[in-house]
Amino acid sequence: MTPSLQYLEKCRGLIDVVAAQEDAIRRAAGWFAGTILAGRMVHVFGSGHSRMLVEEMWPRYGSFPGFNPLVELSLSFHNLVVGANGQRQAMFLENVGGLAEQILRNFDLSPEESALVISSSGCNRVPIEMAEQFQRRGIKVVAIISKRHSEASTSKDPRGKKLQDFADLVLDTGAPPGDAMVEIPGLPTPVAPGSTIGGCLLVNAIKAEVAARLTEAGQPPRVLTGSVLVGAEQSEALFQSAYDEHARRLAKLYARIGEEIPQP
Repeated sequence: MTPSLQYLEKCRGLIDVVAAQEDAIRRAAGWFAGTILAGRMVHVFGSGHSRMLVEEMWPRYGSFPGFNPLVELSLSFHNLVVGANGQRQAMFLENVGGLAEQILRNFDLSPEESALVISSSGCNRVPIEMAEQFQRRGIKVVAIISKRHSEASTSKDPRGKKLQDFADLVLDTGAPPGDAMVEIPGLPTPVAPGSTIGGCLLVNAIKAEVAARLTEAGQPPRVLTGSVLVGAEQSEALFQSAYDEHARRLAKLYARIGEEIPQP
């Protein structure tokens, strides 16, 4: 079997892993739909490569408002690789204690909200502390990790905690330890990671379930839809309407910032 067919075969296995989690996916979707129906937002966070799954949830074609993508460029801007804004700095910063609390200090959070925190290893400090901070505020946390990879990895948290220790629900991408899935003869280390595939399957399965619940509740979502399906005018109207709804929901997260701080 060629390396490319090996990879595709491994990906079929990831589909099976995700499909076996249907009950958990539906449970997560129930929490997220409840948040959106309450007029609040589902916070979605991932550092490093996990940023991709944040953007997969929203905003992109086939997605809808109700999700707050928390993407810190200092943790996820990898394009330059080395030099200023390079990969070394990002990998260092995602293990700086206290950064998660500073990020969330920007928002007036409510227990009506929920959160999705993504980390393949579940071992970096910022995602761990992000989930911990959400739970401290009474917010339900869904974690996406690669269970086998996480179990084989050592936490960077000084307490030895992992992301799943601060999650109300844990979903598994199915990726193996080390993430890469294809062995090449003569090459000592495997290539072609799988966590992104498994993660995208989970994110979009949740998204579909949330859309069904919102529609059943009489509040069908404003879905970003291409002009090839609905025509240019309707597509533009959907985009603008969805962005406006996102802004209105986001405004609630800033409405009461600092009110609890005594004024001089």
